[in-house]
Amino acid sequence: MTLLGAGRIRELAQALDLKPSKSLGQNFVIDPNICTKIVRIAQVNADDIALEIGPGLGSLTLALLEAAASVIAVEFDERLATQLPITVAHHFEHPENLIVINQDAMGLHSLPIQPSVLVANLPYNVSVPILLELLERFPSLRTGVVMVQAEVADRLAGRPGTKEYGIPSLKAAWWASVKAAGSISRSVFWPAPNVDSKLVSFTRRDTPGDERLRIKTFALIDCAFAQRRKMLRSALSPIFGSSSAAEEILIRAGIDPTLRGEALEILDFCAIATAAPRDFLSKEL
Repeated sequence: MTLLGAGRIRELAQALDLKPSKSLGQNFVIDPNICTKIVRIAQVNADDIALEIGPGLGSLTLALLEAAASVIAVEFDERLATQLPITVAHHFEHPENLIVINQDAMGLHSLPIQPSVLVANLPYNVSVPILLELLERFPSLRTGVVMVQAEVADRLAGRPGTKEYGIPSLKAAWWASVKAAGSISRSVFWPAPNVDSKLVSFTRRDTPGDERLRIKTFALIDCAFAQRRKMLRSALSPIFGSSSAAEEILIRAGIDPTLRGEALEILDFCAIATAAPRDFLSKEL
């Protein structure tokens, strides 16, 4: 298979009269070596069903098809979704291994087959919501590698006690173990973005509890980091009614009330949710 280089990417864009859209996060990968590297880091194998979000002109798609059993590509831009199967048919001998879905990934609730690995160049402005939604909606996703803005990658892979650690780190940790997987040069994109990019890999693990516990835990995380410099007894007072009530619940959960949210791991927040009154958010939960 011949992967797409810079010249071919620009030819395809010109044929489509395509001007990359900033609002859609359209920065196309033009270095085939990077695509091969991403697929290798993701450890995609011949048994995998790969899910790709925002395939664009197909650089990464072709690299995925070379390694996986099949690829599901979800593309919002209708022109790109229409062109992708044509491009694949010109470069790959089994174009039937590609399924293209012309849809916004944020509204994706079902797929024709269950994916096992996520490999994607996610749009910068919605990368965290997309990743979290996919982890929640498609439990068959066992591993993945996503390329995101460097700052977002640092937050997703953040560790307790660091300035990067926060809401994205903790919410992603509900479903998976997340770690940094390398940096990406701006020069591999067309057009070159104004921000640096990094790779983040994840491996799914058992969740700490059911959906009721997740909703409560995520509400606590949001509250704890709304004013992240506050001690937990103060930061959680809006959700529990007062700092004294928050302190009582924290002590019951085995958590030091004077700690800040950045010191806690996902299981600590689960412990707080478990120690809290059953109806602290809503009678319906």
